[in-house]
Amino acid sequence: MLLVGPDDGRLGDCGDLEVLVANESIAMDEDPARAVRAKRDSTLVRAAEAVAQGRASAMVSAGNTGAAMASALFRMGRLQGVARPAIAAPLPIPSGGHPTVLIDAGANADCRPEWLVQFAQMGSAFVTSRYGTAAPTVALLSNGEEDTKGSPLVKETHALLAAGAGVHFVGNVEGRDLLAGGVDVVVSDGFTGNVALKSLEGALNAFMGILGRVFAETPENKAAGDVLGPSLLRYASYVDPEETGGAVLLGVEGVCIISHGSSTGRAIVNAIRVAGDLVAGDLVGQVRAAVSR
Repeated sequence: MLLVGPDDGRLGDCGDLEVLVANESIAMDEDPARAVRAKRDSTLVRAAEAVAQGRASAMVSAGNTGAAMASALFRMGRLQGVARPAIAAPLPIPSGGHPTVLIDAGANADCRPEWLVQFAQMGSAFVTSRYGTAAPTVALLSNGEEDTKGSPLVKETHALLAAGAGVHFVGNVEGRDLLAGGVDVVVSDGFTGNVALKSLEGALNAFMGILGRVFAETPENKAAGDVLGPSLLRYASYVDPEETGGAVLLGVEGVCIISHGSSTGRAIVNAIRVAGDLVAGDLVGQVRAAVSR
């Protein structure tokens, strides 16, 4: 394992980890593309270079999302035939089982129908590589299940996917279906996908906060909470985003995991495990094959 960071003592005791020195950092509020071009000795750029040069098999970052994407794109390069890389975000399912993958979750705010078709292909390849599903089901995020519903972008994409695009397309789904576990991949433009993802995060956090306040209101509620706690914690673990480790940037010549900026050590450990699994499952090769059909 390779740790990328400064040599000024801030990393502390790294044990037996090899350290790749990078003495610049990209702040969360910096312009991603400009910062990546200007800060060639930044941790994100050096990490992406390590993958491109074969020193590492994957990169994991909890830093500036846009800069992580730009570093991976500029240093690793885009897979041949990929129009736009996209972010695949696993959505944990309350009932258990493997997550539903939302793609694009924020990389491309403005999209074309043919790009969304590629997102479907890349998302299917990711599900096969990560979870072993041979023929993942793919749905399109819309404001109704009928094929006549949706924006012009959604309607045009629906027609392309329904005509055959090398994926198991099952039609439209709505926002309420994202945590239902009915499909393996949900395709969206990056703007809509990111809004949906952040809305789910906010709703889940609000719900957990409500439960905590209710159980603390009275001694009787606290006693009920003590009884229900073990079951609630089990279900909470199903929807804990730290279990998935982070999102994956698909469409570049390497494995890139983008973790949340507030990730704990447990989330980073899980992200590293996911990265290892994706390398072992030949994610890049499967995505390359999917978009070349």
